[in-house]
Amino acid sequence: MPENQAKEQPRRRQARGERRIAQLLEAAATVFTTTGYTAASTNAIAREAGVSPGTLYQFFPNKEAIAIELGDRLMHQMREAYGEALAPVDPATPLEEAVGAAVDRFIAFNCDHPVFFALMHGPDIPGLISEEHDALHATLLARIEGLLASLLPDAPPADLTRTAHMCLGLYKAGLELVLGHEGAEREAYVQELKSVLIRYLQPLVGDRLGRTPATTPTS
Repeated sequence: MPENQAKEQPRRRQARGERRIAQLLEAAATVFTTTGYTAASTNAIAREAGVSPGTLYQFFPNKEAIAIELGDRLMHQMREAYGEALAPVDPATPLEEAVGAAVDRFIAFNCDHPVFFALMHGPDIPGLISEEHDALHATLLARIEGLLASLLPDAPPADLTRTAHMCLGLYKAGLELVLGHEGAEREAYVQELKSVLIRYLQPLVGDRLGRTPATTPTS
């Protein structure tokens, strides 16, 4: 067999393997979102993927390994998303614009990947995912503090940390409601979430920068 043909065969096998892994992870995302992590099974994932359980076990030894791989990929994508969403802004940027841009970016990610919420906030997620999520949470808070610092340049660090925790807590509470609805009702909840965050931050931004708080529409 020619040398270049011998090299091509492993590459093809590797490409087929990657496609199969992607197929299994997509199926797992559907199953985890529908049933939750605890109730999911490798048999259900294999059935969703249209393969035999034996084929699944060629790539993953158990459900936990699938969840960890899926969670790792999702967290990598999330880090890219919040890197763009939570970049510092010009202090002159209207609060509504800064909040709206950040919320829209995160809501879009979670709506595109509903399994992220199911895995990260489930009652029985694997320990490794929990550790990775804690690290992601800490980094996310730091990014929120950086965004707030650009809006509140004179705020003490302790105030920024507290405000960042409140903003993230409000967002998570609103996200669960957003993901629980579809269509126009989902959009309405997104607007409610933005309104809550803006109304919480407006007095702080107005006081710190000497701005006159803008009037937000009544929900």
